[in-house]
Amino acid sequence: MLTIQNTSVMNFENAIRGARNPMNSWNRMDSHTEPDGTFVFGPNDLDLAKRLAKAGSDHRKYLRMVFVSVDVTAPLYWWKEYDTYKVATVANSTSTMHKIHSKKFTLDDFSCDQMTPDTLAFMETIVEKLEEIRKRYLQTKSKEDWYDMIQLLPSSYQQMRTLSFNYETLINIYHARRHHKLKEWHVFCDWIESLPYAKELILQLEDPQ
Repeated sequence: MLTIQNTSVMNFENAIRGARNPMNSWNRMDSHTEPDGTFVFGPNDLDLAKRLAKAGSDHRKYLRMVFVSVDVTAPLYWWKEYDTYKVATVANSTSTMHKIHSKKFTLDDFSCDQMTPDTLAFMETIVEKLEEIRKRYLQTKSKEDWYDMIQLLPSSYQQMRTLSFNYETLINIYHARRHHKLKEWHVFCDWIESLPYAKELILQLEDPQ
């Protein structure tokens, strides 16, 4: 299970202006920003943006200047795969080390949506044990109890991170992960498809080599 909130996309105007620098073609700029802050490509700028995007990463440098910020809540097993992407990404996460004991453990803290009934029933016993240890730790502040929580914690535990990256990074992620077996990657790629001008600048490109 993966949820996404608080998406912000920034800097289209500056990015496309920079894309015109090599040919000094700023006079052909025809994009504008709506009163609500929405950026709208004009026909000239969108044509250039699409041509450069399809020409390859060396030519679409301007997409590295289109920034995205978003809050993603996902299980630890998904974050382990996401952490493959280190270039042009930044993340601030909620802290398992410091805050794992700060709230009651419930089944809602874990991604269990694909579990079979028998496994889900067993998972409930793990959650109950974690809550038992947590309560004891609040009384004892024992390092042994703290380690019990950390080392028993399943990889289905959900963590929220605030992420930032650019459109070029999203191109790499989308084409590498859109057919992945994990449902969470499909949710993430669906979100990429919903971003402004994703169809023209991300989805239609050939898979990176």
